[in-house]
Amino acid sequence: MPILPKQRDVFPDGLLEAEVGDLAGGVAATADAHWVAFYTLARREKDLMRKLEAAAVPFYAPLVRRRLHTAGGRVRHSFVPLFPGYVFAPVDDEQRRAALATNTVARWLSIPDERMLVTDLRAIKRLIDSEHPLTPEARLEPGQLVRVKSGPLRGVEGMVVKRRGEQRLVVAVRFLNQGASIELEDVDLERL
Repeated sequence: MPILPKQRDVFPDGLLEAEVGDLAGGVAATADAHWVAFYTLARREKDLMRKLEAAAVPFYAPLVRRRLHTAGGRVRHSFVPLFPGYVFAPVDDEQRRAALATNTVARWLSIPDERMLVTDLRAIKRLIDSEHPLTPEARLEPGQLVRVKSGPLRGVEGMVVKRRGEQRLVVAVRFLNQGASIELEDVDLERL
């Protein structure tokens, strides 16, 4: 049982479902809206997400389930940010200033290639939604680029790395040089 229920990690629900060319990702936004990465103060990602939702500012900050073992041997689950410290948002100048006024943001980073970021975030969301066990990857290692050719993750592209004798598919957010990985069989993958 989770310590707290999972809070909303994407607002609005269809944020990442629009065409990649739509910078706002399906949200009705002004023409000057651009994707940014808000780097939060330590452990303030969820606080920022709640404040952005209350202000109707779109965002995405993927949350994943983590198992915690207590001293008494109980197992608890909590939902933690996949990319600690980062909340992604397609915002205009007014929305960016509103986010900065929440006192939860240390700095913000502009995204040089917004299409690539949206594509990466969609792939990460598909991995999370597949409910396969997910492992955060702090730094990416060079390897073979592949595409999943069957199953619920069909079409997701990533890089294969070997870890402790198992094959893992890493899907990266290239802007951060971070990613997440899942274990897949070789038969599910095709080379790019």
